[in-house]
Parts: sequence; C-alpha cells; structure tokens
Amino acid sequence: GINKVEYEEDSRIQFAGTFTVHLEDHSLGNILRMQLLQDDRVRFAGYKAPHPLEHKIEVKVQTNGEITPHQAVMEALQTLSSTFKGLQAQFEKNLKSMSI
Repeated sequence: GINKVEYEEDSRIQFAGTFTVHLEDHSLGNILRMQLLQDDRVRFAGYKAPHPLEHKIEVKVQTNGEITPHQAVMEALQTLSSTFKGLQAQFEKNLKSMSI
C-alpha cells in the first residue's frame, strides 16, 4: 500500500519541507495549519489540496531552525490530539448531565 504521510525537504528554502498526507482533506489541513501557526518557531505553514479528485493534502512548513518541520508537525498533532480528547471528555460529561 501507500504511505499515509510522505515528506520532501525543500532544496531551496532552509528548514522547510512539504508533507503529503493521503486520504485527508481541508478538515485536517486547515486545523493543522492553524495549530502550526501558534508556534513561534514556525515561520510559515500552509496547505493545499492539489486537485479535487485526488484525496490528499500538501502541508508546507518552514521553521526558524530551532526545531525541524517534522518536529513542528508532531508537536502540533500532539497538541490537537490533547485538545480533542479534552473536548470529547467535556462533551460526554455534558451529555450525561442532560440525561439524553
């Protein structure tokens, strides 16, 4: 099969690269970009869906060199995972209190 995530280092820009994430769309691309931009060590974060019929996104990341693009993405994903776990717990707590 195909790898879920592929990485290509940018040969022209220092501390930059592009992650291709297969079988994902704007939902992941936008939230990952927003989380990356919260990190002061990230100089640039953007994504695109190359074609509507291709089920993949390309996430470009440039850092200031204190961390690698790979580290920046991993930290962003860990933060998002924690955020969503907290949101799920709060949702479940509120759902139980409503007696639905």
